[in-house]
Amino acid sequence: MSEDPAALLHKLILRISAISCWRSRRGAKILLNMTTTETHASTIRVLVAKLGLDGHDRGAKVVSRILRDAGMEVIYTGLYKTPAQVVNAAIQEDVDVIGVSLLSGSHVPLFRELRKCLREHQAEHIFVVAGGVIPEQDYEPLRECGVDVIIPQEARAELIVSTIAELVAARGRI
Repeated sequence: MSEDPAALLHKLILRISAISCWRSRRGAKILLNMTTTETHASTIRVLVAKLGLDGHDRGAKVVSRILRDAGMEVIYTGLYKTPAQVVNAAIQEDVDVIGVSLLSGSHVPLFRELRKCLREHQAEHIFVVAGGVIPEQDYEPLRECGVDVIIPQEARAELIVSTIAELVAARGRI
C-alpha cells in the first residue's frame, strides 16, 4: 500500500532539515546532523527577540534560521521591542521559549523587566534564554533575574539547538 503524498512530503522535509550545512566564522564547512532532535524539535516554539535599543540583529536572524532548520517553529519579533511587547507576543504565539539576543550591554535591567512582565501575565512557564555579547561576570545576575540559560556568542549551532531542546524536554513539554 502506498503512502499518502502529504506524508511522503513531510518525511522528505524532515530529512532535508535534519542535515544542514553551516559555515563557521572561519568559513569552514561543518556538517550538522540533527536527527536526534528532529522528532522533538518539531513541537518546540521559540520567540526570538531584540530588546531595547540594540540595533544589531544579524545574530538573532542566524539563530532563528538555525532553530528553524532544526524543525522548531520560530517567531522573530524584529528590532527595538520592549519587554512588555515581547511577553505579549510570546503569550499570543503560545511559545515554549523566549530567546533574546543582546549586544547593547543593558542586558541585566532588560531581563529583569522581562521576567517582571512574565510574572505579571502569569507566563513564568515560558523559558528565557539569553545570547549575544554577555560578559561572564553578568551570568550570575542574569540567572538571578530569571534567565534559564545563557548561550555564549561563540556557541555552535548544535549547542544552541540541543540546549533549547533539552530545556523544553526537561519540563516534559515534548
